Amino acid sequence: MYDFSADEVFAMAEQMEINGEKFYRKAADSVSEPVNKDLLIRLAEMEVNHGRIFKALRSELSAKEKESTVFDPEGEAALYLRALVDTRVFFEKEMDVSTLEKIFKAALEAEKDAIVFYLGLRDSVPDNLGGNKIDMIIKEEMSHVRLISNELVKLKRQ
Repeated sequence: MYDFSADEVFAMAEQMEINGEKFYRKAADSVSEPVNKDLLIRLAEMEVNHGRIFKALRSELSAKEKESTVFDPEGEAALYLRALVDTRVFFEKEMDVSTLEKIFKAALEAEKDAIVFYLGLRDSVPDNLGGNKIDMIIKEEMSHVRLISNELVKLKRQ
């Protein structure tokens, strides 16, 4: 089994936030109502903010938490991780943007997938390599799930 370092997971988290921002901006471009467009842009900005948080947390990691767990002189692990992130959550896929409800459902699914992804990775990062810090990523993603779920409930009440 391959153990990841916290540094590698935070790098994945940063990329996932970039992908999430693109997702929300694309969705915002597809709606015409200003209030809905503003909400989706706000979600995109939240992704940007999460990326900043993860970058800051990553910069605070100890040297031990940044150590690679495998010999990788060609940097192939970074390419593997990037491919993993780009195909797991918020990847380029057909998105039904015909209604705000469908956009929120797709976003909710992606956010939940991100949490499941990080929960799975959490077991692959030993605590001495910063595994306990992965919980911070999961907590940030859970805040998005709550927000989007609340917006879906509001839509259904209308």
